[in-house]
Parts: sequence; structure tokens; C-alpha cells
Amino acid sequence: MTVHKLTRADARRLAVRAQLLDASPPGGMFEVVRRLTLLQNDPAAAVAPSADLVLWSRLGSGYSPAQLRDALDEQALLELHGMIRPPEDLALYRAEMAEWPGRPPLRDWQEGVREWVDVNNGCRLDILARLRADGPLTARELPDTCVIPWRSSGWTNNRNVMRMIGFLVQRGEVAAAGRRGADRLWDLAERVYPDEVVPYEEALRIRNERRLRSLGIARAKAPESPGEPNDVAIVGEPAVVEGVKGRWRVDPEQLDRPFTGRAALLSPLDRLIFDRKRMTDLFEYDYQLEMFKPAARRRWGYWALPILYGDRLVGKLDATADRRAGVLRVHAIHSDVPFTKAMTAAVQHEVMELASWLGLDPAPAS
Repeated sequence: MTVHKLTRADARRLAVRAQLLDASPPGGMFEVVRRLTLLQNDPAAAVAPSADLVLWSRLGSGYSPAQLRDALDEQALLELHGMIRPPEDLALYRAEMAEWPGRPPLRDWQEGVREWVDVNNGCRLDILARLRADGPLTARELPDTCVIPWRSSGWTNNRNVMRMIGFLVQRGEVAAAGRRGADRLWDLAERVYPDEVVPYEEALRIRNERRLRSLGIARAKAPESPGEPNDVAIVGEPAVVEGVKGRWRVDPEQLDRPFTGRAALLSPLDRLIFDRKRMTDLFEYDYQLEMFKPAARRRWGYWALPILYGDRLVGKLDATADRRAGVLRVHAIHSDVPFTKAMTAAVQHEVMELASWLGLDPAPAS
């Protein structure tokens, strides 16, 4: 098989186009979710929740966050492991759920969670019975009858119901079923998920194929990451990128297509930059999400938005949505490269569009 030889610019354009961030507008919210395969459902909202920012950056101000909320409430989109997905994709995870906590040999942590669920099987059955009778329900409405509490050095210590729900989701017994106000609702998975189950190995291949189509270019093997993997195994075709070590896999259907770029403000959790090593290798871009750093140690801001211009990541927007005051406070626009007049105008236009979409007035920070 031919090994495709790409420049960094080729690889970047492949990635930008695959993520629907070029100048060709997608058809709507459902098309975006299906092409990207997922939206990370993170609640942080210094500007707007990540899922909404991802959709706005592709669809513009015609997108309303109410569309996503309604789709989740109506189960036209479903949530699994903190990711919003097309409902038909859930069939690709059912076989994996049936083999929870994983195929042998199990790691020590997998043995540990299986033992904890087994010893608390009465609590598991109580939760399932309550959901069967009265679901969907919030976690606070579910019984905690665990005989052995969950032990952790972090924020999950003694949060027995939430830990049990998490494992029941992984087992395919419980599913997210929308929200009641700010609270997530849970129900029996059999009431939420499609009945279809794709066999394990076939499902892994299809998931890898869809992931590569959404990324355009990816490593065959990458370090484990929480949530969605960053690698794609052997699907697609092999490629090398000039000036970058290692082998890559590319979606051949997206090669040699014309590219027209644009400016865009991205969520810090956007899939274009979520794999930080790929981001560094292809875009030569320095970025970290700094919300967990002390303010004095932040270089770019609490929830700085990466700035895309064409096929380059050229800076960061440090802004905060002050909804009480009705303004989008622009603390700084950090440029990684000298901005031309055209770049400055395009970025300023995107800031104005962001403020308008949020229903806020743009204002420098006081």
C-alpha cells in the first residue's frame, strides 16, 4: 500500500477540513454531531459550555443551545461516558458493555471495581428496581444501600450512588436520559438505547473508521486518554508527515481536496486540539487548559479559546461571559504569530459574532 507523503500544511488542512472548520458550512446540528461522532458534554461555562461552543464554531449564530437541550431531552442525541453521540452509534458500544469491566487479563483497578460492584450487588439491584418503577430519576432520588462505601482520595470518596451509576452505565444497564433543570436524569438503558448490538471486533473497527473520518489524520497508536481514544489502529491508509516523527493513518477520501480556510474561535476541548501531542506535532501550537492553575500561573487565561486562522492556530482569546452585567469581557487576545490586518479584522469579527450569539455586548475587561 502506498504511504502518503504529506507536508505539515497538508496534514493541518486535512485535520481542519475533517473537523468541519474550513469555509464549507455543514448542514446543521445533527450533521455536525454525526461527522464529529461526539461532543464532550463538559459543564464549564466561563464563556459557554464546550458542546455549544463546538457547534457554534461550525454553525455560527444560527445555532441555538436550546437545539442541543431539546435533542437530548427527546433522545434524538444520547450521552455516553460524558460524550453526546448520535443514537445509532450506541450499538457500537453494547458488546463492550456486555464484557464489563473488560476482556481478560484484567488490570488491578478493573478487578477492584468489579469486586466493589459485586459486594454491593444489593445496592445495584435496588437502583435498578427504583428506576424500573419510577424512572427516569436524578441520582439524589436513588437509594444508597451500599454495604461497602466507595473509597477514594479525591472528590468521589463516599459518593456511592454516583459511582454505582457510573459502573451501571459502563455495564449497559443504566443510561443518561436528559435533565431536570441542572440535574441529570438516569433510566434503564433498555428504555434509552437501540436494541441493535454490533459484535465487539466489528464495532471497534467501525468506531476507528468513524474516528479517523472525523479527525482526517491520526496516529495508529496513541497514549490512553480519558473518554474517547485518540488513535485509530490500522484503518485508513499509512502516511508520513514531513518534519514529524512516526507514522500516521489518513482518511484517503479526504486527500487531495481543495481547501479554503476561515477564522474560528474554538472550545478548549475541541477535537482539533484535544490530542495535545497531535496538536503540537502538526500545528506547532503551544496550549494548555489553565482553569485548574492558580491565576498567577496562567499565561493565557482561565478558559482561553484557541484561535484558528486558515490552517494555523495563531493565538488565544481570553474572555469571560459576564451574564449579570450583560457583557463579554475580553481580557486579552494573545497572538502566537504577528497578525496581519486581515487576520486582526477576521478575529475581531469572530469576537463580535461570539458576543452577539451569547446575547452580550463585547467589552474590554475593567
